[in-house]
Amino acid sequence: MPPQWLGMYDDFVTKNAGQVSQIESALRSLTYIIPGRFRDAEIASESIHSGVQLLSLYHDTLLARAVSRLPVPPPLRTAHSRYTRFWAQKSKLYRRIAMVLQMVIYTELLCEMTAKRKGGERTRWKVVVAIEAIKAVCRLLLLRVTRSRPLVTPALPEREPIPEDEDVLGEMELEQEQEQVEVGQAELDAGLMDVSAMDKSKPLYERKWKMPRTGMSLPSLPEPSDISSYLLGRVLTADDIKPANKLLNRLQGASQAAEVLHILAPLVYAVALARSKNKKSWTPWLAGLAVDYAARQLRDGGLRTTALERDEWNKRRWGLGWWAMRGAFYDNITKGVVGGVRGRMPGFVAGILEDYEYLWENYYFSTSA
Repeated sequence: MPPQWLGMYDDFVTKNAGQVSQIESALRSLTYIIPGRFRDAEIASESIHSGVQLLSLYHDTLLARAVSRLPVPPPLRTAHSRYTRFWAQKSKLYRRIAMVLQMVIYTELLCEMTAKRKGGERTRWKVVVAIEAIKAVCRLLLLRVTRSRPLVTPALPEREPIPEDEDVLGEMELEQEQEQVEVGQAELDAGLMDVSAMDKSKPLYERKWKMPRTGMSLPSLPEPSDISSYLLGRVLTADDIKPANKLLNRLQGASQAAEVLHILAPLVYAVALARSKNKKSWTPWLAGLAVDYAARQLRDGGLRTTALERDEWNKRRWGLGWWAMRGAFYDNITKGVVGGVRGRMPGFVAGILEDYEYLWENYYFSTSA
């Protein structure tokens, strides 16, 4: 692609971030209904999905670069964004490893499908083990770069919205707010304030007065009976003012060993499954689950956890549910349950569910956490 075309594309993405996000979501939704529609539909669907995810990763880079050039960057809304952005900006190694890890995650199922089609089951399992090994190495390196802090999912910052009008930022924003307050006070004193113009769809402390002469808005003050709600809506927690690198505690001893086991659990399961002659055997499934469960038991629950740590533990707790869709547990238990549910569903929904059953039964990464 010529450099000027790439520059025009980058400029378009930066100025139309909202529309670009909607297009990405529409393309992802399309991939959910393609499987089973025609021959090799699963490869076509996964190719589109992987392509959209990789393109989204490029868009995230463009938008992050645009946000960094703003006079006053918008406040980060989540602890996850603050933490991952801190490490991505501080360490080039972290940013590169996290980028490689995310690209592997986005393309792993497509690689497995391609390997199975080109080289059969033997090649497929070699690719699966290789991918799990690459992911484990990347995560161990991230653990080292962050000085033994728990991994977060995803390892890269989430996409941040760009203000549509950058002129309202910085000192101009403060001056306009001050002007609104002064004008609003004058209108209020003169009896020109239209009380009916207040947005009543929001809580009282979030409502704004719309001034008829200027068209600007003035934040309302709370009633005496509503002061508690007003303060709770604006309270800062300890994590809001904590330095970004302190949002996760450093792991030591058993907790560090637990994190390493959590990283190695998918690799242990993949190796055991690849070496097993009977893919429906309980041995690989029990081995992988045992490592994952040991990691959870070793984690030191005595430490005072941060909000970001609790969010990550919740994600991992939900991730345990994927073990019900894997290996011997799926073949012996879940598959029958899914078949019973499918039989009670309408024809269209049952057809989609049947198409996804094919993926769950034949591809390892279709149920990867």
